[in-house]
Amino acid sequence: MATEWSIHELAKYAGTTSRTLRHYGDLGLLTPSRIGHNGYRYYDQESLVRLQRILLLRELGLGLPAIAEVLAGERDTAAALRTHLELLKQEQARIARQIASVHTTLRKTEAGEQLMADEVFDGFDHTQYKDEVIERWGKDAYERGDRWWRAKSDAEKKAHLQMQLDMAVDYARAFQAGTPVDSDEVQAIVQRHYDWVAEGWQGRRPVKEAFIGLGEMYVQDPRFAVNYDQHAEGTAAYVRDAMKAYAEQRL
Repeated sequence: MATEWSIHELAKYAGTTSRTLRHYGDLGLLTPSRIGHNGYRYYDQESLVRLQRILLLRELGLGLPAIAEVLAGERDTAAALRTHLELLKQEQARIARQIASVHTTLRKTEAGEQLMADEVFDGFDHTQYKDEVIERWGKDAYERGDRWWRAKSDAEKKAHLQMQLDMAVDYARAFQAGTPVDSDEVQAIVQRHYDWVAEGWQGRRPVKEAFIGLGEMYVQDPRFAVNYDQHAEGTAAYVRDAMKAYAEQRL
């Protein structure tokens, strides 16, 4: 009899949950090789390879609808894995650039040197979140933001990124100094932050709930938290609290 794994075993080996695998099955992404008399789902070797492809694509930033399209269009498993391998190598190179970027930020921060946006954000690309943005807020939201960003000159892009970097440094200094989040000094930083977000939203001013939610995302999503915590651990939570105080007082 061919080797197979129960849904619980497969979830354990893949570092995920049975609920997630059932969800993939409901979407047609990962069909069990058989279902036992007890209703349990079982998976064979082919299922393992397919799940590996799903998880790899998720790590590369694709949403589930996009993954379904990719899997539907790939019939040659070996060719698909070679494609995944090449994408992983590209991602590895990008992450290496990010690591070098963070090292530069850390070194310059500790030495009190001026930070440059092109160094700090080397290896970061807004398009990697395309499918996630579309999944959360819709295709129009992504396309508006993408057009706005691409319309900027290199100098304007660097200036926009430099503004975020300067705010992150100012937040970190205030946090390390123990300055209350509702103080005039910190709220002045938040006002710059609010205006910066509004610019990125093409002039749309965030309402109270949206601004508070954005602050929560800075803490919950490590991809955003690192932008603040790389200056001083705990800064992201400090920024969230400062943004909440601003929203409750002014929005």
